[in-house]
Amino acid sequence: MNGPTAGGGKREAAQKAGHGPAAEGRRLSRSFGWLAFLGTLLVIAGIVGLIYTGVATLTSMLLFGWLLLIGGLVALAHAIESRGTNYFWLGVVVAALNLAAGVVVIRHPEGTAEALTMFAALLFLTGGVFRLVGSVVVRGPQMGWTLLQGAFGLLLGLLVLFDWPQSSLYVLGLFFSLALLFDGLGLIAIGIGGRRIVGMVSGRLDGRGADGGAQRLDVPGPATDSPPKAPGDGRK
Repeated sequence: MNGPTAGGGKREAAQKAGHGPAAEGRRLSRSFGWLAFLGTLLVIAGIVGLIYTGVATLTSMLLFGWLLLIGGLVALAHAIESRGTNYFWLGVVVAALNLAAGVVVIRHPEGTAEALTMFAALLFLTGGVFRLVGSVVVRGPQMGWTLLQGAFGLLLGLLVLFDWPQSSLYVLGLFFSLALLFDGLGLIAIGIGGRRIVGMVSGRLDGRGADGGAQRLDVPGPATDSPPKAPGDGRK
């Protein structure tokens, strides 16, 4: 009787102190809930970006410029820490290029968007041509799928290139918004699925802990071969 009671007391004390399975399950559930909340915000931002692609394009360019500036400052700090080594001047050059590119992108977001859109169109064109030629030359088992990918990339590159520079107003914003949308949907799926799994595991652990005490209390006594004697059997 003392063993199960002591085990149950320790378990209750651990749960009150916040170290039991239920407390850990609540922490994990809150963490997955925050993931789902962040995913919802990203989905909303992606939908708004799909509606206002021009604003999304300028926003992505400004974010890109500030990331370059921050990266340049971090690279400069690392270069200063490594002064006296062979990599000092290389770090300084990389930091200077990042800082200069960040300033240019922030001051001229429209021109940067046009240049990046042209670069994206050329990437689509070259990628589509290489996929088409490679699928025809190799003729592998995935030839049809590779041909479809190559044709889609070639067509997308031509559409962006023929509408340039007007396409720079919506192409980058469209890609940026789609990335936000799909990332948000992925975080929502992870958050909801994680909360369900944590709830199932916590429920099973709590049920096992509740049943374990009852099973220990109902332990049968030692078995005897002879049946119990009546009170009057020992009298002469």
